[in-house]
Amino acid sequence: MSTELSQNSAINRVRTIADYQFGRGAGAALFPDECTFKLSTTKRIRYVMLDKVRIATVRAHDGRFTLSIEGAERLWQYLPAPVYRVAVTEEVAEFMMKGKNAMAKHVTAADPGIMAGDEVLVVTGDDQLIATGNALLSGDEMMAFNYGGAVQVRSGRLI
Repeated sequence: MSTELSQNSAINRVRTIADYQFGRGAGAALFPDECTFKLSTTKRIRYVMLDKVRIATVRAHDGRFTLSIEGAERLWQYLPAPVYRVAVTEEVAEFMMKGKNAMAKHVTAADPGIMAGDEVLVVTGDDQLIATGNALLSGDEMMAFNYGGAVQVRSGRLI
């Protein structure tokens, strides 16, 4: 039996993870057939690449995805607002594009389905993608709190 990961097996695996993490159909939207994979030393999928650009990384500790800004843009185009979105005020948008964290007091709207630890899309009030990152609070908590971090921004979008 071969220990090599076939392209079909790999694409099906990452699409299944994305469907679980972001909802049915997200896997096909996020990962086209042209994706390539970089494997870890244990031969597990580590990075998902498209045209030599990383669009997602599989977290080793839980098997879920972290998105690059390119991957976040693909997901943002697929998912209808407000799903997995955290909207922030216009005056702090520039800071988040540079990779600064989103604070709860600057959040104007958040998907109530967001749970702490989820991968989220940070957007402006008019739904323009500005960053991606890890939710530090649930969507309801982001709206209720006036202090502390809301999203640990991983990657900002330079416009």
